[in-house]
Amino acid sequence: MAVQDYIRQRFFPHMWCPGCGHGIVLNSLLRAVEQLELDKNDIVMTSGIGCSARISGYVDFHSLHTIHGRALAFATGVKLSKPELTLLVPMGDGDALAIGGNHFIHAARRNIDMTAIVMNNRIYGMTGGQFSPLSGCGIKATTAPYTTIDNDFNVVDLAAAAGATFVARSTVYHAKESTELLKKAIQHKGFSVVEILSQCPTHFGRKNKGGDAAAMMENYKNITAPVGSKTLEENPELLGRGIFVQKERPEYCQEYDKIIEVAMKGASK
Repeated sequence: MAVQDYIRQRFFPHMWCPGCGHGIVLNSLLRAVEQLELDKNDIVMTSGIGCSARISGYVDFHSLHTIHGRALAFATGVKLSKPELTLLVPMGDGDALAIGGNHFIHAARRNIDMTAIVMNNRIYGMTGGQFSPLSGCGIKATTAPYTTIDNDFNVVDLAAAAGATFVARSTVYHAKESTELLKKAIQHKGFSVVEILSQCPTHFGRKNKGGDAAAMMENYKNITAPVGSKTLEENPELLGRGIFVQKERPEYCQEYDKIIEVAMKGASK
């Protein structure tokens, strides 16, 4: 299948602001699905509320556009009932780590087989530019006109500490790299997290003098370096890109099937 076979073309052009990075994330994801030659009837995408959540309307998969912060909860229900399906869960700052933070850490702890895509633009874009758990200190937002004093979560560290068995990071500037990481995440048997830094020129860029979309993307090139590279070793203040965690651990649905088998044997006695 070609990339265009995986999208709902009748819903284009999309509703994201000019320069938003989320369209690039969608592109990288579609190319990952295409290169893996996945049957779109075997894919389910669940999303919550926010700019990032609109992605579920543009893909021609089975999709659930659910409530704020609960995308992983809905995905868990789908996966437990139909473990053979491939679950993709795109989320923004709030869906993933504010109202959705509890679901995030427990999905990681359980190691349920799905791919969580954290589209990190460091702002609540859809509701007017409020600061988020990923904004960090010294950031201007509508709810922080004199800058924020809240520290941000490190998505990679949080996911790894909570038990995710595949954790990676990339940016929209590195779109081809994002595709490769998403492919590996989807193929991984367990809870996978891929953080993709995605610019919001409308709210974050304007308030924080980040320049236009092109300048914000160029910044991702300048502030990141591949994991294991000499550049990152010599400049530890840079953000690492690549795979941080990739390990095997019993997957939740498979373990749950064992419990069902034991229970059924007990019931038959």
